[in-house]
Amino acid sequence: MSKIVFFLEEPSAEQMLKGVLPKILPQTIIPRFVVFEGKQDLEKHLPMRLRAWQNPDALFVVMRDQDSGDCTAIKRGLVKKCTDSGKPDTLVRIACRELESFYLGDLKSVSQAIGSANIENHQNKAKFRNPDTLASPSQELKKLAPSYQKVSGSRVIGPMLDLDNNKSTSFNALINGVRRLIEGA
Repeated sequence: MSKIVFFLEEPSAEQMLKGVLPKILPQTIIPRFVVFEGKQDLEKHLPMRLRAWQNPDALFVVMRDQDSGDCTAIKRGLVKKCTDSGKPDTLVRIACRELESFYLGDLKSVSQAIGSANIENHQNKAKFRNPDTLASPSQELKKLAPSYQKVSGSRVIGPMLDLDNNKSTSFNALINGVRRLIEGA
């Protein structure tokens, strides 16, 4: 049985993945989550955690928010940390701006999960057609669903996300990357 280890910036990403991964992982691959206390903690401790991992069959994924940084530079830096730590096959994915862009890419699921009527009607508005370009996806989500909280919201939205019909390019890159990673295992 193989393990897929996710190195994450925050608990809300873990909750989202716990809802999404059962849809794509075979039962022979067990997910494990290493949650850091923010992006600085992830950047600082990731190399040591990767080097210390002893299971040779483990697959690794690093996921971090872009926030206001340069996506390409962030990814390049994380890939270098992984390679320098002896894990060059680590999948690195950046949530464009914030994790909430994943949710804004599938407003139907948000509506179903949180129970806010008519949220999905906003999906065809220009600003939600490509949620990865929004400056603050978390603020936009709070406007649409005032009851949304990061961890509990991620816990209920994650299982509802439609893996094949999401407007977030960075969400689709994550899902497709994990699928390719496990196919190669």
